[in-house]
Amino acid sequence: MRKVVIAVTGASGSIYADLLLRKLKTLENQWNELAVVFSDNAKEVWTTELGNQNYNKLNIPVFGKTDFSAPFASGSGKFDTMIIIPCSMGTLGRIATGTSSDLITRAADVILKERRKLICVARETPYSLIHIKNMEAITLAGGIICPATPSFYSQPTTIEEVAETVVDRVLDLAGFDIKSYRWGNSI
Repeated sequence: MRKVVIAVTGASGSIYADLLLRKLKTLENQWNELAVVFSDNAKEVWTTELGNQNYNKLNIPVFGKTDFSAPFASGSGKFDTMIIIPCSMGTLGRIATGTSSDLITRAADVILKERRKLICVARETPYSLIHIKNMEAITLAGGIICPATPSFYSQPTTIEEVAETVVDRVLDLAGFDIKSYRWGNSI
């Protein structure tokens, strides 16, 4: 079974985190431990973008940004997957340079050093050369950069359906067995 940590940063795109957390709860037979950590700005952005504070109703263990006693702050915690969604460029830059200044960047450092799965759902546009080089550094270290770039071949009709195209791709990358639109097929 899987141990997964979800990190939510203050980048725009709280809808992605909300959808991912809701979908993971429906996949609870595919993981045995799930944890969440929010950056300082993540909850404020969530409230602004989604108009709610449902991050307080997750029924998932939520760790503070400086709680270095969290089980995923050490390789011995054996968390196998970390998804940062949305991933701000500041967080991405700190991970790329090995600056473990909070629980999110420490956990990402642990995941990379243990050769486990790190998925950074980058949410910025356009990218500067610094962003691109930081993405390259994380990729070379074994991480996956998955820009929050939706697809449209499934013909989504709502904002949530558009965002689900990104979330489903993230779940695929993380190795979850999900029912989703596949190119050339219907759901």
